[in-house]
Amino acid sequence: MEKTSVLVALFAALIAVLGLVPAFPLALGVPITAQSLGIMLCGTILGSKKGGLAALFFIVLTLVGLPLLAGGRGGIGLLAGPSAGFIIGFPLAAYVTGWLMEKTKSVNIQISVSLSTIVGGIVILYIPGLIGMMINAGMSLNAAVVAVSIYLPGDILKVILATVVTGAIFKARPASVLTRD
Repeated sequence: MEKTSVLVALFAALIAVLGLVPAFPLALGVPITAQSLGIMLCGTILGSKKGGLAALFFIVLTLVGLPLLAGGRGGIGLLAGPSAGFIIGFPLAAYVTGWLMEKTKSVNIQISVSLSTIVGGIVILYIPGLIGMMINAGMSLNAAVVAVSIYLPGDILKVILATVVTGAIFKARPASVLTRD
């Protein structure tokens, strides 16, 4: 239990630290940030349950007012903004990424990480993200999909980074990648 708590807190802190990377604000109100890379790493390294818990812990801390999102944003008011769906989707994206990693243990780690982060860290994250944009920004589904397409190049770069980082950790310390034990 103690090890789990430490890992959950450590990866929540990683997501927060990635918020220090300058965000690229967009007119849509949903900035491009590095924090979704942290969500991907929660899943690829910690697995479904611990990764999802780390992302959930981060979101709880943010919603109670800690300014942990990129740009120093925090507070319950975030749920009224256009990025609300992405914020709510963080734990789900981490969980699905980890679950896919656990289900593909026998697959080469680079392939497993790439596929898991594309599905969990992009597709699954975009679903609540699109819903949040439709509700809070009054966008149609088509408009939200077009708007979200600007994030794809950066998210593909995050998939590559998550693949490299997880692969390097696995090569150096295989037992540290909990999705592979």
